[in-house]
Amino acid sequence: MTREVDIHPLWSPWGRFGLYSFFIDAPEPAIVDTGIASSPAGGMVPALEKLGRSVEEVRWILLTHGHIDHLGGAHALWELTGRRARVVIHEADAHLLRSRRAHVRQYLDVRQSYLNDPDGEAEQTRTAQAVISGEMEPDVLLTGGETLSLGGGVTVSAHHLPGHTPGSVGYVVDGQRSVFVGDAVQIHGAANGFPGYEDPAAYRASLRRLRDAVRPRELFLGHPYRGADGVPYDVRLDAAGARRALDESLDIEARIARAARRCPPGAPQQPDSVYAPFAPVAEELGYTGDPRLEPSPFFTTLHGYGYLR
Repeated sequence: MTREVDIHPLWSPWGRFGLYSFFIDAPEPAIVDTGIASSPAGGMVPALEKLGRSVEEVRWILLTHGHIDHLGGAHALWELTGRRARVVIHEADAHLLRSRRAHVRQYLDVRQSYLNDPDGEAEQTRTAQAVISGEMEPDVLLTGGETLSLGGGVTVSAHHLPGHTPGSVGYVVDGQRSVFVGDAVQIHGAANGFPGYEDPAAYRASLRRLRDAVRPRELFLGHPYRGADGVPYDVRLDAAGARRALDESLDIEARIARAARRCPPGAPQQPDSVYAPFAPVAEELGYTGDPRLEPSPFFTTLHGYGYLR
């Protein structure tokens, strides 16, 4: 019988956001996601000490995807473990662990085309240098379907959940169905109030897979994502809360898809709007947030529905 393990959220600050990692207290302890460069020393080390544990004990670093607020601290955390922890990421996002420049290219390929910020590339370059602790090669490249042994009969299964990014992964602690999804479940988005995903069809399929096949008993989110009423969900949800979060995520994606279909490329634009060329979509959805604030999920998501391609 699979042994059950304790799980502890590890919080660290970053600007408008709170960054969450999770400690799996297994015989070979694991940390899921690593925040930014300052997170391991500034957040994880003191949090683990309060639990009576040491960062040097960590043997696995499990990355849910390649965004800077989830892998930025990976190299620093790996160093703090005495370089003994194994770093795990999906192959489709591994380039973001290997190269800071890959994050800048990602910005230039999508968001810059809508933001038209002349300082955008330089600012993204400075951010990548500051918050990504180091470039590195992962120890384990996932494709989906792998099982990792954390010792003592504790296993974690990797489920490929593309959509938010091509290489988003859910890690499931087998037996207890504790599921870590990073940002693969967006609900109504976090601080910017809009869900962010690169591939709408893949995102929709991943949500359905989580809800109907994986069926989490516990769901761990990468941020306190918000419901339709603007109230943040907890980052640790029971089975009922997980079902609500998944249903609500599917509902808002369907609304965005309908709005995007009714406002196709080539429709009349409002070039002076901060939402251009998506002002009709924002109006239909009642979205009044500022889409210029990074990470600009509004533009990333609407681009995924086929605009300006």
